[in-house]
Amino acid sequence: MRRFFLLIATLSVLSACAPRIQDPGPNVQSPMPAKLTETHYVTRDGTELPIRRWAPKTTPRGVLLALHGFNDYSNAFAEFGAWMAGHGMATIAYDQRGFGTSDQIGVWPGREVLTDDAEGAIAAIQDAYPGLPVYALGESMGGAVLLAANDANPLKVDGLVLVAPAVWGRATIPAYQTATLWVFAHTMPWLSLSGQGIKRNPSDNIEMLRALGRDPLVIKNARIDAMWGIVNLMDTAQAAAARLEAPALLMFGANDDIVPPEAARRMLDALPETPRSTRRVAVYENGYHMLLRDLQGETVWHDVLAWIQSPEKPLPSGADVGDPKGKLPDH
Repeated sequence: MRRFFLLIATLSVLSACAPRIQDPGPNVQSPMPAKLTETHYVTRDGTELPIRRWAPKTTPRGVLLALHGFNDYSNAFAEFGAWMAGHGMATIAYDQRGFGTSDQIGVWPGREVLTDDAEGAIAAIQDAYPGLPVYALGESMGGAVLLAANDANPLKVDGLVLVAPAVWGRATIPAYQTATLWVFAHTMPWLSLSGQGIKRNPSDNIEMLRALGRDPLVIKNARIDAMWGIVNLMDTAQAAAARLEAPALLMFGANDDIVPPEAARRMLDALPETPRSTRRVAVYENGYHMLLRDLQGETVWHDVLAWIQSPEKPLPSGADVGDPKGKLPDH
């Protein structure tokens, strides 16, 4: 009997310390169509998320929705978006919930909310730019959001661009790490970790990385329950790869040690068979996780634009030639 009451007490403590999820927007009980204003993306539940736009001086030939990675924000696409605008494409990026200058900074919004926001943003862009082709690009966590969103309801876009998608799910994470993460997320969800002391090279662009370190809007200390949340998202994204039949450009860096090569390889193994005109996979020999901002970033930009214009043609860089799994390291 004593053990029974001890178990009840333990479960009560754990439930009291459950991972925190963001409070929903004011219209959660009566959702409205999502829309774009000059400064914000207003989601279906009425949450206002800051946006950045990069548009050509004339009517764009198409529009690209860009979703940033974990702990980052929409400014991640500043150089890329300006370059795309110079080549006739409009790019729109918003600060996903809990990041940048959105509300409830650092608090995980939940997978369903992130994916619904992505779907709503696509609809809002289509309303704002009727008749133009719309594409969605996701970097790292943004790629995982698009994969998960497309799995629930095929996204109404002309193509997906997944840049180093975050697919490091539990299948490729050591069990002791996932168990430790669960325990801390359910006992001390407010605990923040900086990642200092962990040797990782997200990019070879050192000046860019230093600028991110100085940027107060880039989160430096992530809540443990937010880390638990993104692992859940990555699990969903990895599973969704097996049903990815939409036109897509998948881009990986051979030197990516943020999402390890075994996770990328597992994703590639799971992809259904489709023609090269529908899906193209590029692996950059000198690329890292932050492909769009690496020193060779402009090479990647050219490939994105070329694929949007002619998805059936080989990429200018040649990164899509050969077996992509063979280009990824074994470790």
